[in-house]
Amino acid sequence: MIVQPGTLFVFALAALAILAVPGPAVIYIVTRSIHQGRAAGIASVLGIHAGTLVHLTAATVGLSAILASSATAFTVVKLLGALYLIVIGIRTLLGRADPDDTDPQRPPRRKRRDFAEGVVVNILNPKTALFFLAFLPQFVDPNGYHAWEQILVLGLTFMLLGLITDSMWAMAAGTAGETLRKSRRWAQTQRYVSGTVFVGLGVVTALTGSHHKA
Repeated sequence: MIVQPGTLFVFALAALAILAVPGPAVIYIVTRSIHQGRAAGIASVLGIHAGTLVHLTAATVGLSAILASSATAFTVVKLLGALYLIVIGIRTLLGRADPDDTDPQRPPRRKRRDFAEGVVVNILNPKTALFFLAFLPQFVDPNGYHAWEQILVLGLTFMLLGLITDSMWAMAAGTAGETLRKSRRWAQTQRYVSGTVFVGLGVVTALTGSHHKA
């Protein structure tokens, strides 16, 4: 096998432990699911893992090695991700992010927009970048198959597990959102809750996950 069963099993357990800790992607999915429903949450999940494919492709072809060796490059990615989340939060707080959600005369917000935003959020997600740059390579056997084949198998395993766990977050949050959206008080405050979450998440993303050159 490209990756030994024992190695793959340990990797899967470790990946599940990492996925269980909510990061920018999970918080984005939960917020969208509560705010717009399960369908929007699932669209966001698919977008998030399309973004994961970008990280996986970079790792597989070796581009991630360049990013791993450059503290400046990593910092740029991290700050771009933080800035994107803060912009979403500010637009939401100002009532400019989702007019389709608040105006009953407008058609529902398109799911492809949720998908596209999910792609951007995870491409600029420092947690995902760190996973592919620092964690996944620890499970690559230099004496085994070609490194890129091992990275591909491990990366796809991580993505599959992420699709499952993130979809569970989306379904649970979407179900909770159905109850919340029936509340008049929630309807009046959801814009401020969502906006504050995104701004706070962006600030935390900017201040954490510092890159340490190997």
